[in-house]
Amino acid sequence: MSYPSNVRIVEVGPRDGLQNEKIIVDVNTKVELITQLREAGLTYIEAGSFVSPKWVPQMAGSHEVFAALSMQPPSNLDITYAALTPNMQGLDRAIASGVKEVAVFAAASETFSQKNINCSIDESLARFLPVMAKAKSENISVRGYVSCVLGCPYEGPVSVAQVDEVAQQLLHMGCYEISLGDTIGVGTPASTSALLDKLLASIPTDKLAMHMHDTYGQALANILIALQMGISVIDSSIAGLGGCPYANGASGNVATEDLVYMLTGLGIDHGVDLDKLLIAGNNIVAKLNRANGSKVACALSPEA
Repeated sequence: MSYPSNVRIVEVGPRDGLQNEKIIVDVNTKVELITQLREAGLTYIEAGSFVSPKWVPQMAGSHEVFAALSMQPPSNLDITYAALTPNMQGLDRAIASGVKEVAVFAAASETFSQKNINCSIDESLARFLPVMAKAKSENISVRGYVSCVLGCPYEGPVSVAQVDEVAQQLLHMGCYEISLGDTIGVGTPASTSALLDKLLASIPTDKLAMHMHDTYGQALANILIALQMGISVIDSSIAGLGGCPYANGASGNVATEDLVYMLTGLGIDHGVDLDKLLIAGNNIVAKLNRANGSKVACALSPEA
């Protein structure tokens, strides 16, 4: 079986994870978490989201987070701190905060799009056109997310052709990479394989990433399939933080600790120190007063 020689881990815990936690942590806690993740060897970290605090209060203070990160001494590694920017107002705030990479998101499900951002898929994509143009003019890279690629909490199974259409449009707009999100974690190795069979017929492997939630315990199995099919960028969340506010019972993204353990076992280079990662995960779950969602963390830190 062939696997990529190395994998780039996209750490989404400080954004996708914290924004779905009930307890809101302060800016200093966020900066401490991101710093510990960086020190563990993670080189791509979603550090915040420029959305209205009215709708996502957990992401309030993102400009302060980026300001604090900009004051840190330079790293020997090439570090990317990214932000989610759903609209022009968000992009303008990100630019003012010195952000060099942003992300936009669309859904593969019409109903989810309406429930999540109050517009159709086509309308959401149209909103991104000025965002993409402005980002390009500012020399800011844009990553694209597609949610509900393997199932929707309202519609059930999602058409593979619909996922392909949305991904293709985001690439055409200028996204350098598309992260495929199993938002409610219902995917299986079979459905993951079928999805990638379709997408990889016209999209190169280096343009796709996997964003697997672990609601049904299938995230690592699905990621293994993706690795076998040549995907080498995987999103994960420290301590398995997060969930989906629009999907009852949906758990967080696959835990970064568990992903690192599996990659190490496969002999795939990832550049992350598991011991330092465990410290970061245990620290943040203590602040959140919640159990650690990482199986590896629980096995190696029984008191966690």
